[in-house]
Amino acid sequence: MRRNNFPRRPAIRIPEHVDVATARLTTLNNGVRLYLLENHDQQVVRLSFVFGAGSSHQDRFFSATAAANLLSEGSDRFTARQIAEQLDFYGSYFDIAVDRDVVVVSFCALSKFFLPTLQTAEEILLRPAFPQDEFDSYRIKRRQRLEIERRKVDVRVREAFAAAMFGAEHPYGVSAPLSAYDELSRDEVVDFYRRHYTADNCFVVCSGDLSDEALKAIENICMQLPESGERAPLIFPASVQTPQVRLEHAGAVQSAVRVGRMLFTRNHPDYVGMQVVATVLGGYFGSRLMRNLREERGYTYGVFAAMANLDRAGYMAIATQVAAEAREDTLHQIYTEIERLRTELISEQELALVKNIMVGEMMRILDGPFGIVDVTIENVQCGTDNHAIERTVEAIRCCTPEDVQRLAEKYLRREDLVEVTVG
Repeated sequence: MRRNNFPRRPAIRIPEHVDVATARLTTLNNGVRLYLLENHDQQVVRLSFVFGAGSSHQDRFFSATAAANLLSEGSDRFTARQIAEQLDFYGSYFDIAVDRDVVVVSFCALSKFFLPTLQTAEEILLRPAFPQDEFDSYRIKRRQRLEIERRKVDVRVREAFAAAMFGAEHPYGVSAPLSAYDELSRDEVVDFYRRHYTADNCFVVCSGDLSDEALKAIENICMQLPESGERAPLIFPASVQTPQVRLEHAGAVQSAVRVGRMLFTRNHPDYVGMQVVATVLGGYFGSRLMRNLREERGYTYGVFAAMANLDRAGYMAIATQVAAEAREDTLHQIYTEIERLRTELISEQELALVKNIMVGEMMRILDGPFGIVDVTIENVQCGTDNHAIERTVEAIRCCTPEDVQRLAEKYLRREDLVEVTVG
């Protein structure tokens, strides 16, 4: 009998420490904070401008997303098509990301084409014209898109879960009516841009193969940002939770399910521990909920659990979609798995696997000059620096089965959970 000579599977090993580049901070004369992460291993550059201009800052529904998405739709000197052609000519990548708190405007390019890319970036950031025809077209298309999206149970449950978690009038929980697109004016979008795309409301992160000439060009763009805008203080009302929401959805064959609870931001000492708890439940393909709901019962293609971090709040959420007739048992199984974590110690083997997956995902994100920009942005938003990565890895390594059970018992009591279903 022939013996297999396959190599043995390597043992799971969690790195004892992670070397993460620390961003070099320069505060420009107009107040813009510029974070630099030079990396000359690859001839690429990513530049991201972060403005406190997310949807929670808007006075009029959709003005924040419209201002961000219309930045590249024409400037004082170039049309939207010309701007797109300039970026395409150099193979540059341009992206807008809008969330509840911030807008991130990013430019990626080969280092040899970074300077001409910056010329286009200057037009987009400093001289957007918000042409009336582009605004009208955008408003019509976005209204139609939202109307179609809200026919899907996963979109409706996401909006309903936010409202149940924070309250329907809270900036993190509000959902705008379709008619708000009809009422939005170009002047309101321009006004939002003028008040929020300013030096005192911005920080910049740049990573990659930077030359002295490129750095001066970046600083030149930053210095042209208006120093400040007239913004009222952002006052958030207290969150109001609704423990259970059941919404019908005509014609739906599936039910979308969300279960979670309000917790805390990333600066809380138990945040990383709760990330471990969430990963055990539904943070990877072999997680407990995935095995239960997909492999054993065939209810769903996927289920996910994670911590969500906002500037002023943080929460844990479990999300899945199942056949309508499996909805009630799906909820029962979710609560069963949560209760198992609260009453039974996780094995050292399973916990070691979870730790390895979590640290491995961090290593994947940090591999290269682009991913580290996202990490740096999140750290700056949380008021810390990239040494937070080392502290996070250490917290993951030190997490014990007893810690997992203690945190689940403390934070995942059934009576504290919010449950929302649509379908």
